[in-house]
Amino acid sequence: MLWVKAIHVFGFVSWMAGMFYLPRLFVYHSMADDAISIERFKIMERRLYNGIMMPSFILTTIFGFWMIQNYAWEVYSDMYWLKIKLFLVAILVAYHFYCGYLVRVFAADKNIKSHVFFRWFNEFPVIILIGIIILAVVKPF
Repeated sequence: MLWVKAIHVFGFVSWMAGMFYLPRLFVYHSMADDAISIERFKIMERRLYNGIMMPSFILTTIFGFWMIQNYAWEVYSDMYWLKIKLFLVAILVAYHFYCGYLVRVFAADKNIKSHVFFRWFNEFPVIILIGIIILAVVKPF
């Protein structure tokens, strides 16, 4: 089971790295005004989302469900920290797919949001990550 946990953590770290970097690309993309930069950001965003974030998300999800099914739910099912953690993970999943939507919006040159929006948007997963780490390590409640 430790290998399953290790692969889950590896996938999660990779997934979070992508979720920290992609919105930063959105900031720069929304500020770009020349065609070469805009096209470069489209390529970078697509490759990051499809090549790193999506595979990492799938890895994290598969091994996370594996741990829940074979270990965690039996041991921790009556503890609130796991349910809250899973709720925060569900919020990250929604954020992930919203990022995918934004990749398609930028690819179609239909973004209407400012760089200020994306600067704030970039900070959101940090807050969720802090909660997830505290819940997974400290296991309060």
